[in-house]
Amino acid sequence: MLADKEGLGPSLTDQVVASFAATPDERLRTVMQSLVRHLHAFVNEVELTEAEWMAAVRFLTATGKMCDDVVRQEFILLSDTLGVSMLVDAINHRYATGATDSTVFGPFYIDGMPEREFGETMALTPGTPALVHGRVLTTDGEPIAGAVLDVWQTAENGMYSGQDTAQQHGNLRGRYRTDASGCYAISTIVPVSYPIPTDGPVGKMLEATGRHPWRPAHMHFMIDAPGFRTLVTHLFDEGDPYLGSDAVFGVKPSLMVAYRERPASDALARQFSFDGAFREARYDFVLDRGLKE
Repeated sequence: MLADKEGLGPSLTDQVVASFAATPDERLRTVMQSLVRHLHAFVNEVELTEAEWMAAVRFLTATGKMCDDVVRQEFILLSDTLGVSMLVDAINHRYATGATDSTVFGPFYIDGMPEREFGETMALTPGTPALVHGRVLTTDGEPIAGAVLDVWQTAENGMYSGQDTAQQHGNLRGRYRTDASGCYAISTIVPVSYPIPTDGPVGKMLEATGRHPWRPAHMHFMIDAPGFRTLVTHLFDEGDPYLGSDAVFGVKPSLMVAYRERPASDALARQFSFDGAFREARYDFVLDRGLKE
């Protein structure tokens, strides 16, 4: 570390760390002092030039300008593509309880989407019809009635409603609830793999480093029930070619499902009003008892 100009006093890093010593909140003090140590160590390790420092400032400024209050969160996208989101996820969900694995939240969640009935379709745009259904259970295998599943996915063009202004409000989004037996049912379309947005700073970073922007096909879930930890997760199509190279490192083997072909004569087609062949995916979610995140 660099000392003062006489080479005898504390390093610049030590001085900055000490400046946070009186921070009243102990956790904030710990985070800020550790941030300074690691950030200064990085700058020293790579011997950051002034031009590179200014480029980083411009990059972060541009990242902030790409964010809005409703749909686009470029900083979450940056966190995702650097693996930070999944590292935070791993640290905060390392308890071995038998609950369903979590994964990244993603940058395109929208609060307040339509409340939907059991089995109601959330697809207002074309695609391969699909039924995604199963149960929400405790770690003891007991059903959880009234659990809320907040669900969202892209259309076949690889874009989310809200992100794509041509899509109707609430397309491929909805809030479903489990019945008395803990069962849920979602009529939708088979998800598709898609590239994350590359029109901002994150896209430029991926291009400059030779990385692809593709995510494997998936549906997002945020599942909430009183007395249980909120679960944020995905279901991935087990046949997708990008499972091994997800641009945001979000794939976990336990979250893969098969979309199996079902004929129009299937009993499920009659129950959920499919007028032709469709795909079926089954998955049981398991929630961990505990305080809310």
